[in-house]
Amino acid sequence: MDKMMNEYRADFPILKQKVNDEQLVYLDNAATTQKPQAVIAAIKHYYESDNANVHRGVHTLAERATEQYEAVRSKAARLLGVDDPHEIVYTKGTTEALNWVAASYGSTHLQPGDEIVLSYMEHHSNIVPWQNLAAKTGAKLKYIGLTENGQLDMVEAQKVITDKTAIVSLCQASNVLGVVNPIQEIAALAHHHGAIMVVDGAQAVPHMKVDVRELGADFYALSGHKMMGPTGIGVLWGKKELLAQMPPLEFGGEMINNVGLYQTDFKEPPYKFEGGTQNIAGVVGLGAAIDYLNSVGPDKIAEHEHHLVADLFPKLQAIPGITIYGPQDPKLRTGVLSFNLAGVHPHDLASALDMDGVAVRAGHHCAQPLMEYLGVSATARASFYLYNTKEDTDALVNAILDAKEFFLNGSF
Repeated sequence: MDKMMNEYRADFPILKQKVNDEQLVYLDNAATTQKPQAVIAAIKHYYESDNANVHRGVHTLAERATEQYEAVRSKAARLLGVDDPHEIVYTKGTTEALNWVAASYGSTHLQPGDEIVLSYMEHHSNIVPWQNLAAKTGAKLKYIGLTENGQLDMVEAQKVITDKTAIVSLCQASNVLGVVNPIQEIAALAHHHGAIMVVDGAQAVPHMKVDVRELGADFYALSGHKMMGPTGIGVLWGKKELLAQMPPLEFGGEMINNVGLYQTDFKEPPYKFEGGTQNIAGVVGLGAAIDYLNSVGPDKIAEHEHHLVADLFPKLQAIPGITIYGPQDPKLRTGVLSFNLAGVHPHDLASALDMDGVAVRAGHHCAQPLMEYLGVSATARASFYLYNTKEDTDALVNAILDAKEFFLNGSF
């Protein structure tokens, strides 16, 4: 399995370089993934051969650009397990998608006293828009706590989600703890109480098979750059009947049927949300990323990451002073591992690892409420993807041991 997956590594030109005279070991995939040559080539080809605005012209380039743009909408729909491409709205990414649901759907459907349910493990992008919505509408925020091993507390969830709940918004997979939430079960609970289910899929779609209908989601958000696509492009999927209820938030060209001096008639979804010239090259790149993702297979990616984590976990646990956050069973995790080394600040540890060519992230990971919940100010985080190898996990362990020796004993 690993040998077959490792063959994909050659498709990522950035991984061939050295950093600080060491071979690059890129373990910051939860922040952004690297891009295969196929994605880079697709963007390059678009700009060299097909660059034109979409839905505006009848000339050959405009028609080719529009055809590609809409073809990716269909690819994104199939990736999420739905048939109707008109349920796919292009956004800048997960952040914008969640903001749109809060600002458009939320502002027109919530009343004072309604409740919005989140969890302590949410990314800031799935907290701040709801805080803003609550402040504007008089709704109340409530949070589902976590179990001792960092999983969603389902007993508490049944108490927090009530008939007052209007929206439940959760990540499918945590960017810090590596847990996968039982969205299907939560969605059923939300729907039982008349609430809608919003899902942050930024850390899920790149790493596992996703079927939004099977999950019971009403809205689902993802980012292209987390799944080998370019930055600045993402998707909001929403049920057609819900998208139809949402007013657009941006106004301009190509999102209208007719503009009069005093009144405007907007197009149907998804086009009423896509005013102005969109990130067309980004959409093309996203389409190439979806093709690449499908060529590998989400199930194979998930299995590969589980193998890497299962190999790494006992090696990290064997290092005195290491604390790993989240489930201590590798089978319950994605390829995200957040940890701290006693006596060494996470930023210092990340800097030391970088000297060995190992790229990890250190900080609060845009999850400050979770850091407070865990009782820490920051963690180091290693996150894996399909092009990472067992050699990468060994390099991480060796770099941590080198850093520990340096910081605690003053020498390598």
